[in-house]
Amino acid sequence: MNTRPEFSPTMNTVLNGSSPLPHLGVIQAQGEDAANFLHNQLSNDVLLLPVGQARLAAFCSAKGRMQASFIVIKTAPDTVLLVLSLDLLAQTLKRLSMFVLRAKVKMSDATGQWQLRGLLGDSAWSSAVQVGMAPWQTVVAEGAHTVALHPAVLGEARIPRALWIAPMGQPLPSGSELAVDVWLWGEVMSGVTLLSQPLFEAFVPQMLNYESVGGVNFKKGCYPGQEVVARSQFRGTLKRRTALVHSPVALVAGQDVFTSADPEQPCATVVLSAARPDGQGFDALVSGTLESQASGWRVGSAQGQVLDLLPLPYALLEDI
Repeated sequence: MNTRPEFSPTMNTVLNGSSPLPHLGVIQAQGEDAANFLHNQLSNDVLLLPVGQARLAAFCSAKGRMQASFIVIKTAPDTVLLVLSLDLLAQTLKRLSMFVLRAKVKMSDATGQWQLRGLLGDSAWSSAVQVGMAPWQTVVAEGAHTVALHPAVLGEARIPRALWIAPMGQPLPSGSELAVDVWLWGEVMSGVTLLSQPLFEAFVPQMLNYESVGGVNFKKGCYPGQEVVARSQFRGTLKRRTALVHSPVALVAGQDVFTSADPEQPCATVVLSAARPDGQGFDALVSGTLESQASGWRVGSAQGQVLDLLPLPYALLEDI
């Protein structure tokens, strides 16, 4: 049963503004082979990504397990930026660099060269993201890229979200200053998030619903883990998905979730959690088995607090 408090209209005033994103970093791939190199490493098409546009993509092990995920932005024909969780940047940069070999591309940590802001509510629209713009579409103005993200959805309310990235020294976007926790709550309510260190190699992309939110291209060529990812989709073997839940207690990424049907074994993992801006509990993304969702999830142990399952803000792509 859903006992989660209803969305308060007064929160509209809270959910408008610009937030710093200190938990994110930037890897830059530069050189004439930059797009082709990344195309051969990631789960999405980078080769045909137009300059000035963005996509979601996963970087997997040979077993199809996600080692990082990115918002991929092509800023020039020979330059691609990878926005990712900062706690995974160093190891991801090292692994990507191992595969460069003779490719004409230089991989580097460019976090110090770029400003990152999360735009929520009216601030997303005022930064040139147009009403009705699909997720991952991008507007470029004066060197700044504003990427439309999946909106935060709660009931009938759809709160626009965007990622703003610009070279250091550019004026920041307009809008009141938002706390990072408010931005993270919006990310939870969008149902789409980037992988973080506690989740390293815990999931194949579909376990985070990436195939349903534009993060996997099943028509492109090979990349590490591609066979496993494709097999999961085309053979109908997906047994684990990410769901949206409400919790009366705080949760942390990587935390185990249980069900009374099998109290000895965790059946799900917390992906991302954030406090509701109105103080009425916590919302979270949890990746778990489809069978256990029907049995009911509890945090920490089979006797822990009940997690209320909520509707996802998008439809899941059916197994093929």
